[in-house]
Amino acid sequence: MQTSLTSAFRHSPDGAEAERILRACVHCGFCTATCPTYQLLGDELDGPRGRIYQIKLILEGAAATPTTRKHLDRCLTCRSCESTCPSGVQYGRLLDIGRTLVADQRHPLDRFLRALLLRVLPYPKRFHPLAKLGAHLAFLLPRAIRAKLPVAKSTRVNWPQTQHTRRVAILSGCVQPTLAPEIDAEFAQILARLQIQPLQIHNRCCGALPAHLSDEARATALAIQTIDLVWPLIAESPPQIEAIMSTASGCGVTLKEYDWLLRHHSAYKDKAARFVALVKDPVELLEQEQAQLHSLTAALAQQQAPIVYHPPCTQQHGLKIKQRVEPLLHSLGFRLLPFADAHLCCGSAGVYSLLHPKISGALRERKLAQLEQPDTSCITTANIGCLTHLQASSNIPVIHWVSLVARALVPTSIN
Repeated sequence: MQTSLTSAFRHSPDGAEAERILRACVHCGFCTATCPTYQLLGDELDGPRGRIYQIKLILEGAAATPTTRKHLDRCLTCRSCESTCPSGVQYGRLLDIGRTLVADQRHPLDRFLRALLLRVLPYPKRFHPLAKLGAHLAFLLPRAIRAKLPVAKSTRVNWPQTQHTRRVAILSGCVQPTLAPEIDAEFAQILARLQIQPLQIHNRCCGALPAHLSDEARATALAIQTIDLVWPLIAESPPQIEAIMSTASGCGVTLKEYDWLLRHHSAYKDKAARFVALVKDPVELLEQEQAQLHSLTAALAQQQAPIVYHPPCTQQHGLKIKQRVEPLLHSLGFRLLPFADAHLCCGSAGVYSLLHPKISGALRERKLAQLEQPDTSCITTANIGCLTHLQASSNIPVIHWVSLVARALVPTSIN
């Protein structure tokens, strides 16, 4: 694609990156076939090709308008288009740049809601008490609003008390300790059974949420805080841990891209690179321990009712990990049901369901129509956002896949 960026932007920190990405796009339109919002709305401006063109116009001097902002904000950032694109266009990075250019076009009410979310959700000490309060007062609210309230769990979490030579760091994140505290604990139980020491790191948000809401300053600050928390474990060579992990794939993709997020922070360039090199998704580690894991899973798994695995967009298109969890679950004895359109987003997309409830709800119903097959006993996934979003409208239990594995382990004491 030919470009003619304004001189001011061409010489800005992100100018060269934006121009490189734009020039890679050949406007072929393959991306529209896998874009959830284009499939749902049928508007060229609500597909990747249309959004790229709108960003290009702004970078070339056109005025950003509320209409431009609407179409850019409607993007789920699922990055399914990146998996489809034959030219390797890094659409997600371009969208990050483009959204900052239209931020001033947002309605005051939209700005207020975003500011509220940014001041609460990334901080567990703020989010947890407010979630508990909301649960107690939910009966006072209309059903439509009540359905969107997060439910704080009081699940007792038993973190294994073990000591092993092999060690990995597990980041707790922001909302998952409140919404599903059992996930990390059950993953830690699996690791302990594999003779791997799970180290619990109580961080705040990894930066994913503010990054998606175009608050780059807050995102980078949270990323730096997360690196600083882990740094004592990875500063030496070799590091004291073999992996940095999150059981939320939405966090995992942001952690894996800290080098991009901190691109303007020279003091953290090398630290970010060292951090990113150690980031792993749970499936990447458990694949390596598959033989031992197989010996620990109960034979009863073979007799369980069929399940469906919903792969989050952040795992498929962000981390580029496709068809990795399903074979692992199958090898452990679980029976998986296939379903159509697994590559399409469920509509969760971080806080997208709060900002665009109609589109998000329509995408969820499409997804559940595929997942809720007659024999489905359980829906599994790898991201807390997908889990809570799907569960809010499904009568079938939705759980994290590592929880499924943990509950299939042969019972024994952990030393």
